[in-house]
Amino acid sequence: MTKKLMIWLGVVVGTLLLFVIIGKNAGWISSDNTEKVSTEKVSKRDIVEKVSASGKIYPVTEVKISPDVSGEIIELPIEEGDSVVQGQLLAKIKPDIYVAQVDRSVAAVNNSKANYLNAQSQLTQIVVQFEKSEKDFNRNKDLFTKKVISQSEFDVYEAAYKSAKANKEGTQQAVDASKYMVSSAEASLKEATDQLYKTSIYAPMSGIISALNIEKGERVVGTSQFAGTEIMRIANLYKMEARVDVSENDVLKVSIGDTCEIEVDAYPDKIFNGVVYQVANSSSSSSTNISTESVTNFTVKILLDQSSFVDMIDVKKKKFPFLPGMTASVNILTNHVYSVNVVPIQSVTTREDSTAKNKKTAKEKLKEFVFVFENSEAKKIPVSTGIQDDEYIEIKSGLKGDEEIITAPYSAISRRLKDKMKVTKVDKKELYKDKKSGTEISVEVD
Repeated sequence: MTKKLMIWLGVVVGTLLLFVIIGKNAGWISSDNTEKVSTEKVSKRDIVEKVSASGKIYPVTEVKISPDVSGEIIELPIEEGDSVVQGQLLAKIKPDIYVAQVDRSVAAVNNSKANYLNAQSQLTQIVVQFEKSEKDFNRNKDLFTKKVISQSEFDVYEAAYKSAKANKEGTQQAVDASKYMVSSAEASLKEATDQLYKTSIYAPMSGIISALNIEKGERVVGTSQFAGTEIMRIANLYKMEARVDVSENDVLKVSIGDTCEIEVDAYPDKIFNGVVYQVANSSSSSSTNISTESVTNFTVKILLDQSSFVDMIDVKKKKFPFLPGMTASVNILTNHVYSVNVVPIQSVTTREDSTAKNKKTAKEKLKEFVFVFENSEAKKIPVSTGIQDDEYIEIKSGLKGDEEIITAPYSAISRRLKDKMKVTKVDKKELYKDKKSGTEISVEVD
């Protein structure tokens, strides 16, 4: 009897244990093992969508100055940082050899002109002789026709006429050649004069000497010989731009006229304003350091608002806030919505829609969902989203605006939570406490 009782007691206890386990899993019996979550009410906020990019600061206009002729720098009346105006003398190259070339060209022009005048004088004499021979030939031709003179006498006049004519034509060609020589010599003189003029280098625009690469006494190579020597740069440091690389995923969001927030590493506590004025139509690909895969970027140019840095300029001390090549981080404000329903970004998850038809692809079956906390359950609600900032995302449809949304932990939202699953709402800090020690953990580890 006792043995049977023990058996029945064992069956009863086992049944009770099984019931407890099933009850806990089904949510019939409260348990500390239910998923702990934190929540937040749907709120109304303004959302500003940003595209972040990095790049460098450059003048909008910067001109590289290289000499047209080679030689030694004998004058350099400017220093780096000086303000210059268009037409101001920047440097002078020793002109001795170019002066000599001009003198030789002047002599060549005078010589060619003298030869031309001499040829003209000879032509005048030849023309006179030709005209006399032509008259004699015509007169004696008439006499020969009338049989007044013999054939031999006529032949003498005819030969003299033909000789004078050929001499005239030859002299005329010599005059034309002398004329061309004058033109050639004058062109050489013009070239030599131009080369001499180019020994003085003048500012092509007004601006600041942003770089000075030479000193007085140095020799420079003119651009007629390969690339030439870059001796200096002139920039308009009052008008600056940021050139940043935007990835192909974000560049279509950027439009000309978008406002920007610009942070320059040299001024960590100051935000400068700017506006997009140019978006590249072609990409610039670069390889990453991690792998051989290339990253496709597009260059976006942002004009800095002068009013945000003009008070930092000190012309007398030659101090300007930006130097070409400074590093900058930019937030391009691409879109803005006002007073819309928003939830924290991490509360939105992408799951497969179980109601989607089988014909749809896996990608088409994916939808965005949030989990609403209702009666200690996680209710899965499909939503459509809009733009987002660093913390919140716009909810266009799916929520009324008064729901309590599960916002953490993200690992539960993205994987573990199911529709109508029992959950326990706790303070957000409780989610990041070690269950054994009770110490707070600041970072969730999935």
